[in-house]
Amino acid sequence: MLAPSPDPRLAPQEQLSAEDRNACRALLATGSKTFFASSWLLPRDLRDPATALYAFCRLADDAVDHGDGGVDVLDDLDRRLDAVYAGDPFDYHADRAFAWAVHHYRIPRALPGALIEGFSWDAKGWHCDSLDDLFAYAVRVAGTVGLMMSLLMRVRDPQVLARACDLGVAMQLTNIVRDVGEDARSDRIYLPRQWLSQAGVEPERLLAQPEYTPQLGRVVQRLLKHADMLYERSMAGVQELPWRARGGICAARLLYAEIGREVERRGLDSVNQRAVVPSRRKAAVLLRVFPELAASHRGLAVPPLEQARALIESVESCCPDPALAPTAR
Repeated sequence: MLAPSPDPRLAPQEQLSAEDRNACRALLATGSKTFFASSWLLPRDLRDPATALYAFCRLADDAVDHGDGGVDVLDDLDRRLDAVYAGDPFDYHADRAFAWAVHHYRIPRALPGALIEGFSWDAKGWHCDSLDDLFAYAVRVAGTVGLMMSLLMRVRDPQVLARACDLGVAMQLTNIVRDVGEDARSDRIYLPRQWLSQAGVEPERLLAQPEYTPQLGRVVQRLLKHADMLYERSMAGVQELPWRARGGICAARLLYAEIGREVERRGLDSVNQRAVVPSRRKAAVLLRVFPELAASHRGLAVPPLEQARALIESVESCCPDPALAPTAR
């Protein structure tokens, strides 16, 4: 059964308060320099709900990462989400801001619910055996964010939503490629274990003694190729977004993809170092936004990732009448 959608009659507030906005903005500024930089290219009416979305997702992720990983933490997140959708959020800046966003932009509960489910997989020691397993995880923890961002833009076309999910998944694959060593030292492996075994890398040895090898580098490169394919495919969806939002989303796409290029420049070694894109190169990347938007990109009609299909359908179920949520161009 699909999770219920928000009832607009229960919207907790008509406008996002300045206090909640500033608190969420401060969290974004310290939590993700890449997203913070690209957010300045978004129009103000999209920047605020996008920041609210980031804040709630960030705090939910932190609650799982820094909590005991037990049932109580996950139950608390479910209660907070229930309160958001009831129009009576807990007394947190992020919860109030997110409640405002989901009610005004008709975000079905299935989307943040799937995000929290993905966080719960981490807490329960989930293992990634195959690329399909990784896609199932990445759709939950990142593809859902791409879908919710689309809804903030009043975009509900299934083909565009599929590409938004591709972009979120690509960004998550980039995170995984960048953080191989950090994750291993935290007793986590997100690279498909089947790939590691095929390359001659023993997963348990990588956890016990994280070290870079050319074999591990080949697995990193293999995952980067999948990320790049999804980045390219996502661009066909970016070109269908409201024109005022295209620059900011394209900037985020280019800046995040550049992290993968930085991993390559460092010899695919993301065990002994963490790839960071220098500010000067970020500025150069941002100069590519408008040429990229002007170029021709294919892939809009490619079917969605199978792991994302039900979530995309939940959007149509939440708001089947296009008059309720027009796509503004």
